[in-house]
Amino acid sequence: MSAQLVSVNVTAIVHEGDWTGSVGRTGIDKRAVPQIQLMKTGVVGDQVLDTKVHGGIDKAVYAYAVEDLRWWESKIEADLIPGAFGENLTTEGMDLTNAVIGERWRIGEVLLEVSEPRIPCRVFAGFWKRPLLVKEFTQAARPGAYLRVIEEGTVVASYQIALEHRPTHGFTIGQAFRAKSGERELVSQVLDVAELPSSWHEWASRILGAG
Repeated sequence: MSAQLVSVNVTAIVHEGDWTGSVGRTGIDKRAVPQIQLMKTGVVGDQVLDTKVHGGIDKAVYAYAVEDLRWWESKIEADLIPGAFGENLTTEGMDLTNAVIGERWRIGEVLLEVSEPRIPCRVFAGFWKRPLLVKEFTQAARPGAYLRVIEEGTVVASYQIALEHRPTHGFTIGQAFRAKSGERELVSQVLDVAELPSSWHEWASRILGAG
């Protein structure tokens, strides 16, 4: 099966409340729209409010696989719609957990680069009203992928996704996520992956230095 976009999503409702993080508001509640414009700084029309931990060049776009969404449906016995993970792109036919850091996807006129996994936070748990979601998400290790926008443009649901480049280092979204989740033997590999954000290299150096 070829890979494609199932849905493209932007913030539909900005929520407020004590669960919404340090700024007291969140744009995690995303819903499907006909098309979205992807810029190097993010998604036009989306709402990224806590810019200390979300958004920016390395987290311009967030993708989550419909296959992982369905896995969660079976786990929690509830229906989930595209955008339920706060993702901008809901994909089908892409194994995002095994996507290699730095690999590039062509979607129409847009070129994206896999940059890092999503690390769960209490805002996500509050949005789902599931207090143990951070722990469950970490154990499931299906984090989805943040993406850089290398070439800007507009994408539409049903567009095909073509793998244009894959680095030879082989370090994946799943391995990066597991490194951050406590698998110490993976931390040293972080330093060898130039395509990871500098904050990851700084984090790995601190962990290894403390050891």
